[in-house]
Amino acid sequence: MDRLYETMDSRLKRVPIDFTRYIYDRIKWENRMLGLVGPRGVGKTTLFLQRIKMAHDLADTLYVSADDMWFIENRLVDLADAFSKNGGKYLFVDEVHKYENWSRELKQIYDAYPDMHIYFTGSSVLDIHKGQGDLSRRAPVYTMQGLSFREYLSIREGVNMQSCSLDEIISGHASIPGIDHPLPLFRSYLESGYYPFGDDVDFEIELNQVIERTMVEDIPQYANMNASTGRKLKHLLMVIARSVPFKPNMSSLAQTTGAGRNHIADYLLYMEMAGMIAQLRDDTGGIRGIGKVEKIYLDNPNLCHALALENVDSGNMRETFFCNQMRVNHDLVSSSRADFRIGNLTFEIGGPKKGQSQIAGIPDSYIVKDNIESGHGNVIPLWAFGLNY
Repeated sequence: MDRLYETMDSRLKRVPIDFTRYIYDRIKWENRMLGLVGPRGVGKTTLFLQRIKMAHDLADTLYVSADDMWFIENRLVDLADAFSKNGGKYLFVDEVHKYENWSRELKQIYDAYPDMHIYFTGSSVLDIHKGQGDLSRRAPVYTMQGLSFREYLSIREGVNMQSCSLDEIISGHASIPGIDHPLPLFRSYLESGYYPFGDDVDFEIELNQVIERTMVEDIPQYANMNASTGRKLKHLLMVIARSVPFKPNMSSLAQTTGAGRNHIADYLLYMEMAGMIAQLRDDTGGIRGIGKVEKIYLDNPNLCHALALENVDSGNMRETFFCNQMRVNHDLVSSSRADFRIGNLTFEIGGPKKGQSQIAGIPDSYIVKDNIESGHGNVIPLWAFGLNY
């Protein structure tokens, strides 16, 4: 176990604590067990290491990654037992989905050591939810998204500011301190700002690796797919990338990809859960229900640039950004006359020349315009919605 402590110490020395993600203060760390899930590459490991560095005594805290070579010959429950006997109280297990029978052993640890707090992350939302049955009454699971435009400004540009509520945004009170011209920064965010590793020299390669591993490893493993089905899944993603946003036609998608029509809806759901696409639904299933899918988008603007390459459609990019940023704090559904609806508010997304005709006569409706620095009346700049979390 000495090497595990050395690994933790090494990683803690490298982790910055000058900025924490939006979800840090939303997590109820006093829970005896909790999970943090989300798409690959959004910063879950960093968040856990920050928590340890900022709030814990290393004398009773241990961080481990479940894919460490140590676990080839050792079990998680044995680690917890030795940790407890040495006064351990806070056990952080990263990428727990890579450990076989993880949910069963976490349940065993939870029941056997009532004084121990167990926190776990999973690189794939799919695996965590698949194993959650044993832990549903013990562990709340938080879902973490990638960087908002506000967080990007803080991390990359050193612009520190509080998030803006939706009311502040639509009333024109959202602004970026010290930044008179936000559009160049906004363009950079759309290309490489959603993922914390977006400023890496090899960002494009790394993002494509995230896509590849999600589609070829995570989803097939979760759904017990064979290699052939995994390839169909990747083909389906490329079809979506060339077509978004679009209203899904299951028969057409099945014919294009060679997959069975009855499986397409499941495949799309897996891809949505894994952070590759977003499905915009109507409100027929209730605001928290599963309504009818009206449109499919790629999950975030960076994926648009990675998968569509030079064929990125500006209209698609605008809607993808709005959907991606607003879903964190709000229930977003389709509108029969415009693009989106949040509660009683209606939003139509467009370029700088977008007119009012689409929302004429609709109360509490707004035009969200790209390529403008400031708004007026019911016209709101698109970038402002990136300050919501």
